[in-house]
Amino acid sequence: MQEKSGDISARLQHPRRSLGNRHRSQSEKFLNLSKTDGKYIGWAEQSARQAILYDFTNPKNWKLLVEIKIILQDEIGIRAVLEELFTVLGRDSELLEQLKEIDMLIAGIDLLNAGLQVDPLDPDKWVNSIKSSEEEKQKFANRVRILDLRDPRANVLFSRRLERIKEQGDEDLFIELERILLAQHPANYEAWGELGKLHERRGEYNQAWFCYDQSQTYFPSAKIRDSFRERMEAKMDGGESKPWVAPQITERIDFLNRMQRLATPDNHGGKKSEKKSEKKSLEHETMVQKVMRLKKSGRIQEAFFFVRRLATEGDQDAIKMLDQLRSELE
Repeated sequence: MQEKSGDISARLQHPRRSLGNRHRSQSEKFLNLSKTDGKYIGWAEQSARQAILYDFTNPKNWKLLVEIKIILQDEIGIRAVLEELFTVLGRDSELLEQLKEIDMLIAGIDLLNAGLQVDPLDPDKWVNSIKSSEEEKQKFANRVRILDLRDPRANVLFSRRLERIKEQGDEDLFIELERILLAQHPANYEAWGELGKLHERRGEYNQAWFCYDQSQTYFPSAKIRDSFRERMEAKMDGGESKPWVAPQITERIDFLNRMQRLATPDNHGGKKSEKKSEKKSLEHETMVQKVMRLKKSGRIQEAFFFVRRLATEGDQDAIKMLDQLRSELE
């Protein structure tokens, strides 16, 4: 059976430590060989890149690539690696602009080490830095509320951090921040399903239904929303005093509107420029025009929730476009 390109990209977005270790080991071997034969340094760099591709959560992979870039005297390459790491960490890559006068060949590895020390890639090490400080936890929450976490790797990293917060018992904060992550990466049907289970356990059945509905939208064969409905109907048969009724269309639309607002951070360039533009001209956009504008400005997640809302209202053109947007998000 042929594997969908979306499945391949999804696998690469999740860390695969064994493959990352294998490529890093190869890179280190080529790096040693390059001491006597310079042709191996290029192979060392290529293997180091592969190590990061398969496991971006291991700091050793990032450090090795920067060390190779230093040997190659590739200052531009070092900046590119740091920018990529900043993206994964949810940091503002524009911070590097403040360092443009610094010689990366000299300071690059120190900047990398400092960044990883302040913001560990390992979620267990990270949680140790905040678990005893409510102030640090709130600082993290405030970061999530404004960060652009649409990069799949950043989304995975922050999702793991949120799991640690949930394990500490702060379910309310977890739910709030997890919704932000899912708004920016709506194709993560597994996370939608897990969030639905949490809401269901808490007795928040409408919220559970919204999450299961999103999950089944991306993975129809799992029928997770349908199974939830069956469980709720079984409760009714068992004599529940207040039978549950699936959310009305207006409630579903409100939920999708909220997710659309969360899908793009307020400080995103596209949103900023939109605020300065003529609102009247935007009010008369067709659905297709709005979707194209959002996609052009890098806001496809926002476009997805916009079209999903129209589809929920019964718009046939939106229903047709929904499949296209879903495949683009995978």
